Amino acid sequence: MRRHRITGLLGAIALAAGTLAAAGPAHGLPPADPPPAEFGTDWHDPLTAAPPVARPATRSCQVTLAEAQFRDFTPYRGDYTPPTGCGAADWAAVVLRLEGKVKGRQYDRLGHLSLGGVEILRTSTPQPSPDGITWSVEKDVTRYRDALARPQPVEMLIGNVVNDTYTGVIDVKATLTFYAADGRTPAPDTPDRVLPLTTPTITTPRNTERLLAEVYATGSGGGCEEYWYMTTPAGAPYSCTADGGPHREVRVLVDGRLAGIAAPFPTVWTGGWSNPFLWYVTPGPRAFDVQPIRYDLTPYAALLNDGRPHRIEVTVAGLPAGQSGWSTPTNLLLWQDEARQVVTGALTRHQESDPSGHSRWTPAGPGEQHRVDTEGAHRLTVAGYLNTSRGRVATTVTRSVHHTSVHRWTEGESRDALTATWTDQESVTHGPTTTRTDRTYTMDGETTLGAGDRLRTVLTLGDRADTVTLRGGRTVDVSRLDDRYTGDATYTANVPRDQRHAVATTSARYRLYGSQAPGGCYDRTVATAQGAVTVDRRRC
Repeated sequence: MRRHRITGLLGAIALAAGTLAAAGPAHGLPPADPPPAEFGTDWHDPLTAAPPVARPATRSCQVTLAEAQFRDFTPYRGDYTPPTGCGAADWAAVVLRLEGKVKGRQYDRLGHLSLGGVEILRTSTPQPSPDGITWSVEKDVTRYRDALARPQPVEMLIGNVVNDTYTGVIDVKATLTFYAADGRTPAPDTPDRVLPLTTPTITTPRNTERLLAEVYATGSGGGCEEYWYMTTPAGAPYSCTADGGPHREVRVLVDGRLAGIAAPFPTVWTGGWSNPFLWYVTPGPRAFDVQPIRYDLTPYAALLNDGRPHRIEVTVAGLPAGQSGWSTPTNLLLWQDEARQVVTGALTRHQESDPSGHSRWTPAGPGEQHRVDTEGAHRLTVAGYLNTSRGRVATTVTRSVHHTSVHRWTEGESRDALTATWTDQESVTHGPTTTRTDRTYTMDGETTLGAGDRLRTVLTLGDRADTVTLRGGRTVDVSRLDDRYTGDATYTANVPRDQRHAVATTSARYRLYGSQAPGGCYDRTVATAQGAVTVDRRRC
């Protein structure tokens, strides 16, 4: 992805090499060699602090899904056939693994992998060293059982440009490993149907009793929407403007009526903030595994169960009219009532607050900085019921999103800073069970271009979520995610790579507690200096 000239961000958190060293070596390992004084022609292969995908100890079968070299924007196309040695479709788990390698000079690139039109992975690539790097991404794709259970066409694309300057050919292999179910490891509950939303008009099965949508929403493509959180209102003297400023909201509409709202995750790709040295080893949260936004559309199932085609659309509110830059591939996940040919019901409630999203630009006075203050909020409640074979089941979904940010910059953008917080609170009551999820995304940093064209970026990113499940008013499950990245990188801009004299310290800590964590607790920290791993510690 090409990046426009962006140089800035606020609320700097200094991360000194001494602080990283004080964290100590990984458990059971001797102290690592001292890191180099500056970046050279090679560095540690990219890695994240996230937990590995859980794999059951049952019989497994592996299938190669795609193997390709990407030099341009020609997609890989192939054919998939499910394995025969691990069950017909009732697998205990299915794990997708993407392995990649690249060397030379190359931008970060965005990619996707689909099966029968169903998007099963959206990813981005790390930027290579001259000597070359390898990396991998793993993802649990068991929920796509419906698409995995039969032969399907495969399409994969990591759009790339290779020429005399950008020499990195992206070489990847994607595999699926299937784990058979047995008496001790049964197959999990997965959707009966997975339908790609390739056109806005779709007809769903008439006995649908639960309906989710997942949207792989990404602002990207090399234009200003790659940095949508930094855009300023029209008229402000900044290199990326949008009529209403940086507030964005991803919405789902059913037959033109608002059915779901969400805050987009502010993904920072591996060339983000004008400073690739921040990301060479430790990418920002979700950069390698773009997670879809999920919406519970079950209150609308009764309307969709009439056997007629309906329009389900995804829009990005706040995006200037006619402007591109967002991708929103969408899958519908449906559970069916096998004991009913038609499930009837009704939408009983639709209550929406007036959406707000506004920015205020304060021009810079002499010797001061320009400032844009942004705030946006929206709340939606929908409810309905379905007459299933097990009786009437009511579903109520409430979602509330809120965004605040302060963006400051100097004339010429030699100093550019942002502090931003997004919250996305969701409550879903389905029969006697209520699940509440509170998500918070944060971005806080600053870029400065100083004497001798030394460009420095100091940045912290946060991805947090607290989930509580209640049944009959009693808590039955609790989980907490806290994924945090901090980095401080400096290099000389506008010179050849071997003259940049780049230094960088980064730290990524991923904490997960509750039923979603292996053993109930996962806590790993990975820290680097000048591309060398200085800490790799697990605390659980």
